[in-house]
This record gives sequence, structure tokens and C-alpha cells, in this order.
Amino acid sequence: MPGGGFVKLPNGSVVVALTLPRPVADAAGAPAVGPAGSVRVLVHAVNRARALTRLRNLGMRAVYLRGNTQPPTPDEVTAVLHHPDGLLWRTAPDDAEELWHPIRALLRGA
Repeated sequence: MPGGGFVKLPNGSVVVALTLPRPVADAAGAPAVGPAGSVRVLVHAVNRARALTRLRNLGMRAVYLRGNTQPPTPDEVTAVLHHPDGLLWRTAPDDAEELWHPIRALLRGA
């Protein structure tokens, strides 16, 4: 089961971090889960439900947050807060030398 968690910020918004299987394209070009490894996805939103809805609207339909086993680190929170889209990803397990990518780069590669 994918790990994930959230942290509530002082202004009431949340940052949700999820470790998910990397999406690949199916025959129709829609994102589907494949054996390409895992990615860590960060989402900044008004609340947890809205964060998961943002991912579902991008085609990641089976995204759920169960528990708070892997909350975002302070570095992850800083990264997502400083990005204009509020949606970032990088391969998991975290590689300290890899930079965060906008979510469009993940879905374009699918």
C-alpha cells in the first residue's frame, strides 16, 4: 500500500505527501499504473480532500490517504510552498541530488 501523510500549516491549508506507483500510459494514452517504480508526490491545498481531488482530476483515480505514516518533511513542505502550481514529484526513494519536478513532467512522460 502506498505510504503518505499530511501536515497542517498555520494558515489552515495542508501539504499532502504520497508515495505512489509511477504512472505509465495505457493504449489510449491515459495514465495507468505500471512497473516503472515509485514517485513521491506533494500537493498543497486548502484541505486533505481537495489535495486528493487535485490528483484525481489529473487522472490518478485510485489515490487515497490512509493514516499519517509518511508525513512530508520540512524540506518537502518548503519545496511545494515555493512552487506556483503546488504539485510536485520526484522518484522514490528520495535521491538527495534529484530536484523536484512539476506534475506536468510526470504526466507528460506517461
